[in-house]
Amino acid sequence: MNQQLLLIFTKNPELGKVKTRLAKTIGDQKALEVYQYLLGYTRDITLDLPNTDKAVFYSKFIDAADLWEATNYQKQVQQGEGLGERMSNAFAWGFDQKYQSIIIVGSDCIEITQAIITEAFQALQTQDFVIGPAKDGGYYLLGMNAFYPQVFENKTWSTASVFPDTIQDLKAKSNKIHYLPQLSDVDTEKDLASFPVKFV
Repeated sequence: MNQQLLLIFTKNPELGKVKTRLAKTIGDQKALEVYQYLLGYTRDITLDLPNTDKAVFYSKFIDAADLWEATNYQKQVQQGEGLGERMSNAFAWGFDQKYQSIIIVGSDCIEITQAIITEAFQALQTQDFVIGPAKDGGYYLLGMNAFYPQVFENKTWSTASVFPDTIQDLKAKSNKIHYLPQLSDVDTEKDLASFPVKFV
């Protein structure tokens, strides 16, 4: 067992259930194809992370035969009502497993790289928190060395207030925060402009 853990939050790739904002303009099938591409990309950049254990947290059910091989990824189901509660419970689970540093990422960011995730874990060697701001006002990565559930409470998820409200909570706990580059999530058709594969 390594001392650091990467949590990967995913949605089960079901037609009409993923990338719903994107689907409004490009249709359910293409939105599903975009999301499947994002899942594959996230797997590719996390597969060989050095000295890091990895756990995929599915939105609904564990798929034993998907692209996340059980030899490389622990498999769990998200627990809780809203996104904040689900992320909080995932961190609590990780720290219960005695990991020292835990980072969470989603599966919506085509700009995140293995180097950025590695930088995030390295930052936690000297900082208490690490965060990667998303251009829509949220974040694409969050990491900490001890469980701090307040950071997941009282947030209006999927709005531009998430990042500033999260920073306010982090600063109330510690000023030792490492900021990563600002990146874009893929949520709407305009976000596909820099996508490496053309779906529309």
